[in-house]
Amino acid sequence: MDKKIEIKIKRLEKNFDDIPLPTYATEGSSGMDIRAAVKDDIIIPPGKVALLPTNLSVEIPAGYEIQVRPRSGLAARHGIGILNSPGTIDSDYRGEIKIIVINFGEEDFKISRGDRIAQLVVSKIYKADFIESKELNGSERGEGGFGHTGKS
Repeated sequence: MDKKIEIKIKRLEKNFDDIPLPTYATEGSSGMDIRAAVKDDIIIPPGKVALLPTNLSVEIPAGYEIQVRPRSGLAARHGIGILNSPGTIDSDYRGEIKIIVINFGEEDFKISRGDRIAQLVVSKIYKADFIESKELNGSERGEGGFGHTGKS
């Protein structure tokens, strides 16, 4: 395993100190579960979106990002997804982490205080310079896209 990096995390309000900080569920997990910091239950009707607070802000080292991704269990059992997925938390952002949740399911979905609502994946980033060119090298695929190889 690569060396771990340290990321400073700050709770924004004291009245949410009971909600655990993001953690890995198992040794092999690549994402840390992050939880809803809501005072009262929130109901998300089918087809609707909610912006959920986490009461957390972070200081990510330069050269890294945190990606916000859906939790597979919520998606499979309830049709709950994360819009703008994966979302990116940039290293220079210091505001509250908020999770954009959508209910793709057919029933209301309840979010309670401390519920695990998404996962955070820390990733190394690479900067690139685009170099304008009149020609590109060919490839086997060429310009084929959008399912051009079929279903089977």
